Amino acid sequence: MRPTEAKDLPVAQKAPDPRAVRPVGGFPLLADGLPAPGAPAEPPLPVRLRLDDDALEAVDRDVPAAVGRLLLDLLNERVERAAVLDPVFGHDLAERVAAFTLEGGKRMRSRFVWWALRACGGGPADAEAALRVGAALELIQTCALVHDDVMDGSPLRRGRPVLHADVAAQYAGAVSHDGGRRFGEAAAILAGDLALAWADDTVAALEVDADAGRRVRDLWSSMRTEMVAGQYLDLQGQVTSSASLARAVRAACLKSALYSVERPLALGAALAGADSARTAALCSAGRCVGIAFQLRDDLTDVFGDPSLTGKPTGGDIRAGKPTYLAAVARARAEAAGDRRALAVLGRSLGRADLPDSRLGEVRDVLVATGARDVVEAKIDRLVAQGMRHLDSVPLEPQARRRLRELLHTAAGTDPGVGPGPGTDPGPCGADEGMPVSALLTVGAEGVVR
Repeated sequence: MRPTEAKDLPVAQKAPDPRAVRPVGGFPLLADGLPAPGAPAEPPLPVRLRLDDDALEAVDRDVPAAVGRLLLDLLNERVERAAVLDPVFGHDLAERVAAFTLEGGKRMRSRFVWWALRACGGGPADAEAALRVGAALELIQTCALVHDDVMDGSPLRRGRPVLHADVAAQYAGAVSHDGGRRFGEAAAILAGDLALAWADDTVAALEVDADAGRRVRDLWSSMRTEMVAGQYLDLQGQVTSSASLARAVRAACLKSALYSVERPLALGAALAGADSARTAALCSAGRCVGIAFQLRDDLTDVFGDPSLTGKPTGGDIRAGKPTYLAAVARARAEAAGDRRALAVLGRSLGRADLPDSRLGEVRDVLVATGARDVVEAKIDRLVAQGMRHLDSVPLEPQARRRLRELLHTAAGTDPGVGPGPGTDPGPCGADEGMPVSALLTVGAEGVVR
């Protein structure tokens, strides 16, 4: 997953004594803290938003803040409900999920939903649903990152200890080191599951017309499966030491491009009731830029500044992840007969204890083989093609401009710099001789019906 800028998260405190916790959420409770028979199954839903044209303009000025305010109300209610079930569960998991979701990230996916909605002419009647879908995407991002950190054995996220390490540290005095580590990882899996459940609940509660509701449900269902498939391909590529260029891009497409860019754009278009032409153009733009987004993440993992990413560099190299960057370096070294470069890659990729000095050797190989330049050029071509798709249909001018800016930001490219004179962007993923037909069709179901 793409790292975000460092942002502090609250440090876990000792779990509260359940006997000292007062009931919250307005439930009548029995002595054991469970809801009394006949008590409502859940607290009342938050007051519905009322968005007029002036409020829309306010959201336009700061989409992340608008989504953040909605998330705060939604998560306060969810944390209260969790505390009613059990105060330790509420403190240890629900509060951590809420804090992680509220205090980190750039709200990129929710911004794609909003600006796709606005680009397709969505107005006040659709705005609340768009913000709620954006909030759901922030929650599913929490699920993805928390699970990803467990699978990768990551120590840091956003400049702070990852959730599983935080939970383990809370109980360090009560269990052995290995027991605490395993407990922290198990707790993080449950925390991710909780975030996913809250995300699904948020989408299920949308108040939209039947056609928009069906399209959103189809997209949401496809996106969740795509995320799991992409993550599995990523893990499978690690254990099999895959060096396939096509598989690397396919994993990037499933794990990141669809979920991070294309599906959020499609969700915004669905809520606006967009026609098939505009929906298809937005999805094609999102597919191209989404792959570029993941390729930029691959570069950032190796060449980025930890003070900005909030994570140590070289995580993908140490984990032996089948990134496109590593696959290009290996392919070019083999084509050139560069045995030294192949030796560096062979002894470095997948070595968890790789020292920083050896990581520097890998960086040198990525530069010397031209792999870094190839990936940078591919990002530029993908973004250029994405902009061609974006410009191929009529969209609201201001929203189109904001989408262009957001797509460039996601890919880490300069909106004022093109791919160069005479450069044909080509179809998404169509360099290095890889087959792209599967990449261009994967996930097409549920986008246009």
